[in-house]
Amino acid sequence: MISLNLPNMLSMSRVFLSPLIMVFLAVRGQFGTLLGVNIGDILAGTTFIVASLTDAVDGYVARKRGIVTDLGKFIDPLADKILVVAALVSLVELGRLSAWIVVIIISREFIVSGIRMVAAAGGVVIHASAWGKAKTVSQIVAIVMMIFGIPYANPVMWCAMVLTVLSGLDYLAKSLVFLR
Repeated sequence: MISLNLPNMLSMSRVFLSPLIMVFLAVRGQFGTLLGVNIGDILAGTTFIVASLTDAVDGYVARKRGIVTDLGKFIDPLADKILVVAALVSLVELGRLSAWIVVIIISREFIVSGIRMVAAAGGVVIHASAWGKAKTVSQIVAIVMMIFGIPYANPVMWCAMVLTVLSGLDYLAKSLVFLR
């Protein structure tokens, strides 16, 4: 039976909001501007922020209420990846972000997901590290800055990419014990 509790519904909302962000960015020219900012960007950025906040809320609620489920353990990280990748791909399409940065970020996600699957098959759970949390926050901040066209978005994205690589190396180092 599927556990459709509040945390799982919040995680699922990220999956459903991701294409909406892409649509707002793709048809941004159809909305006009507000105070010099494209309304499509405002809608996409606001939707991305709301979706990102559900990540913090779903985990908190699940732990606080003691309703951590297998579905939640699966859908939460998947929803995070879908949200971030949808935004990053859209930013590449708009010419605001280089594709090679996105390839590095997505590659890390595949590698870490693979490590987690191997670990789970061996009965080992790899929890998010401080590096992983810093990576997530930096990616969210960089994406929001890029969507809204905030100055210094590119250097912040570079920092996010570096944290992404470092967190991936951290997971890899921690997994060497059971990968052998």
